[in-house]
Amino acid sequence: MVLLLQIIGTIGVFLIVAAYLLLQTKKIESSNIMFSIINGAGSLLIIVSLIMEFNFPAFLIEFFWLGISIYGIIRSIRQNE
Repeated sequence: MVLLLQIIGTIGVFLIVAAYLLLQTKKIESSNIMFSIINGAGSLLIIVSLIMEFNFPAFLIEFFWLGISIYGIIRSIRQNE
């Protein structure tokens, strides 16, 4: 179970890093809904990985990262209506 959670968390890290790389290489804009979806998915996976070995500071940053990503998703959806 611990190995599975580590794999899940690692995938989350790669998603967040990939989103940032796409942003910096101008392959995606921060206003693009996919940027927020990738970041939110990465944060959620990292939060899930903390189930067995909880770390409050890591949880806190990912909680805010996820919340901001959800805000970005909602904003993008409302702009496209």
